[in-house]
Amino acid sequence: MSAKRAARKMPDFRDPNVRCEDARAFLESLPEEPLFDLTVTSPPYDIGKSYEHRVPLADYVAWQFPIVEAICKRTKPTGSVCWQVGNWVDKGELRPLDIVLAPMFWNLGMKMRNRIVWHFGHGTHAKTRFSGRYETVLWFTKTDSYTFNLDAVRVPAKYPGKRHFKGEHKGELSGNPLGKNPEDVWDIPNVVGNHVEKTAHPCQFPVGLVSRLVRALTNRGDVVFDPFAGSGTTAVAALSEGRRFVGTELSPVYVQIARERIDRTLAGTEVWRPAEKPIYDHRKSHLSERPKEWGAAK
Repeated sequence: MSAKRAARKMPDFRDPNVRCEDARAFLESLPEEPLFDLTVTSPPYDIGKSYEHRVPLADYVAWQFPIVEAICKRTKPTGSVCWQVGNWVDKGELRPLDIVLAPMFWNLGMKMRNRIVWHFGHGTHAKTRFSGRYETVLWFTKTDSYTFNLDAVRVPAKYPGKRHFKGEHKGELSGNPLGKNPEDVWDIPNVVGNHVEKTAHPCQFPVGLVSRLVRALTNRGDVVFDPFAGSGTTAVAALSEGRRFVGTELSPVYVQIARERIDRTLAGTEVWRPAEKPIYDHRKSHLSERPKEWGAAK
């Protein structure tokens, strides 16, 4: 065993933190031991945002591979990895990043359990294609014996009074009193405009999206990791659900925002929109009325 590897110590994640450090460097400083119960992240999409440098798509995938490999090696046998991505765009042409990146996980022996569609209502209005209003979460597990707490994330059933109409259970209620499985299409507003969670980060994902993953895929006291922690959304979700957290982020500005959100979460003063909150009905707004200047609809 090399002296460098021998010097690595099992980390203590009792004190939540977002480290201002490169994700790969941090991971390689850890022992190759099962450390993480869940990794949830949304990496840069390589579309020219202020926090990234645009590179060819092949280079983008090559940059992520050693990070993903290091995470998979350090994921517990009962653990999961959730990679939330959108589209890579070049001159109007789309490459869905879930399609591009999924083989990387499969080649590392990870098992896909769901391709979750995160649907949201607001975004840039496209002119040469239909406007995009969803992104995806790729959920992978390390083994077939993984943590999945369905009862912790059930949602109200559409027809709780529905009964079996045939068979040995005919006449009995067919649903679960705790609610139904939330399925693999999640309607959760994105963090834009005057969203209660909005920070200075331009591509912030909502706490509700991560909270559902945390509740379903971990137990209290488990360790949640985010290699691209941004403004600390994963930290808020993990800590508010009684989990431990560690993350890395290169931008000192976003690290400071994340640490402030961690402090508020621990103090019980951080605010976010729960995933279970009903979607606002836009028809209740006066802005939904057709302007008189447009005349009658044809």
